[in-house]
Amino acid sequence: MSIDWLEVGETALTSVLLAFVAVGAIPILATLYQFLAIPFHSVINHYKKATPYLPRVTVVVPAWNEGAVIGASVDRLMSLEYPTDRLRVFVVDDASTDDTPAVVRSKEQQYPGRVVHLRREKGGEGKAHTLNFGIRRALEDDWMQALLIMDADVIYLPDSLRRMTRHLGDPQVGAVTAYIAEGSADKNYLTRFIGMEYVLAQVASRRAQNVLGALACLAGGAQLHSRENLEAIGGQIDTSSLAEDTITTFETQLRGRRVVFEPHAVVLAEEPDRIAALWKQRLRWARGNVQVTSRYRRVWFRPSRVHKLGKPSFGIFWFSIFLLPVAMILSSTGLVGLFLMQSELATVVFRAMWITAACTYVYTILLAVQLDGRTGRRSWREAILFPGLVSIIVMVTAFFPGLLERRIPELLGIPPTPTSEAAWTLFVYVWISVSMLFAWIAKVVESTVVGRFLTPFLIYVVGYGPLLCAVTVDSYIKEWRHEAAVWDKTEKIGRVAG
Repeated sequence: MSIDWLEVGETALTSVLLAFVAVGAIPILATLYQFLAIPFHSVINHYKKATPYLPRVTVVVPAWNEGAVIGASVDRLMSLEYPTDRLRVFVVDDASTDDTPAVVRSKEQQYPGRVVHLRREKGGEGKAHTLNFGIRRALEDDWMQALLIMDADVIYLPDSLRRMTRHLGDPQVGAVTAYIAEGSADKNYLTRFIGMEYVLAQVASRRAQNVLGALACLAGGAQLHSRENLEAIGGQIDTSSLAEDTITTFETQLRGRRVVFEPHAVVLAEEPDRIAALWKQRLRWARGNVQVTSRYRRVWFRPSRVHKLGKPSFGIFWFSIFLLPVAMILSSTGLVGLFLMQSELATVVFRAMWITAACTYVYTILLAVQLDGRTGRRSWREAILFPGLVSIIVMVTAFFPGLLERRIPELLGIPPTPTSEAAWTLFVYVWISVSMLFAWIAKVVESTVVGRFLTPFLIYVVGYGPLLCAVTVDSYIKEWRHEAAVWDKTEKIGRVAG
């Protein structure tokens, strides 16, 4: 019996292309799995082990040229619903050249014994070095029982700290993080998108991580550590990575202590209102995640009795985000390849993937706006258009094949042709990848004369998600080129609605 090698090769190629599409579906299924866990947070949580607990807390605030924001942040700390004799604030002035030293010294006089100004004459080494300067000072005596790390611009709501400390009443808990909400008073389209992103990534996703038992990251501007945990991880913050908060989170859990997200402890933060600033901030985060992924390569998918970071569910969740742009490109490649082979599987797998994506999108958005109704009401347009207008149209195409390429043109008196139908099919197949290119174009045109009007329009059309994926691709490139990893501070001007 002769072997038809052409048929064998075609079958093998089809299998490879289907595998590409399957890889593209993994992030969708991972998101759905994670969000299906969120309702269980009502019964699987740490509140049963939490207890009223008010330890002596030292707050370490890194400050480089934060004169516009540090005064208000200190005032709000001093007005927290927390015993005044159990709270100290160390503001670490990282060789600021603005009026930060004067502002902090005035607060030191206003709150004697409760606010301390620590000056670093050699600055510019990064946030972790600045934090360690204050942490070393806090560990010099036995007064401190818990340490809160925060950013200079954030505003803690009155009950936020005591909601966090109650979890440290359980000695198995090493650290607690709060919900960092976008709090700018003068919101624009981008800060509303960020506000919606934070609901999805924190209020929703970290609830799921509480249920699954492994947390990906303590928020850099709101992380509370027990003294025992701080000493167990070395008494300092890692300085070798751009993701010092993620490394601290991992090291805490690797030593057998639990990390808890407290969704009801709300902290307001000022976020970038321009894509250029957001890109700079998220590029630092993304490059840090590349470094973390490599650093803990022996942890992934290796279950342990000590921690849950090695659970397959956590690994799939982590890599679904970390490699999302790769999955998007592979998915497009698989669909286009099947189309060029004139395989009927192209239509089947396209519809299956995008219908699943649409259902996941609707479910996650509806759940998210329920968890934070205020942000949902304020950012309803951004919630609807989070994946972008074009992606929503592609979802409609998956549900109603032929609607956009045949039926609507016929109603408009434009007879469809095989060429136009093929062009539309190819467009929807490659859009998931091409969207990242258009997101990058939105960043480029932002600084032009028409950018003020064109950039918001592009982001609504392309989607905020593809913008974040474009930043991730940039992080891949910069890490591959071994470009200098500089801790590039995000500029803050005091826009938080305190």
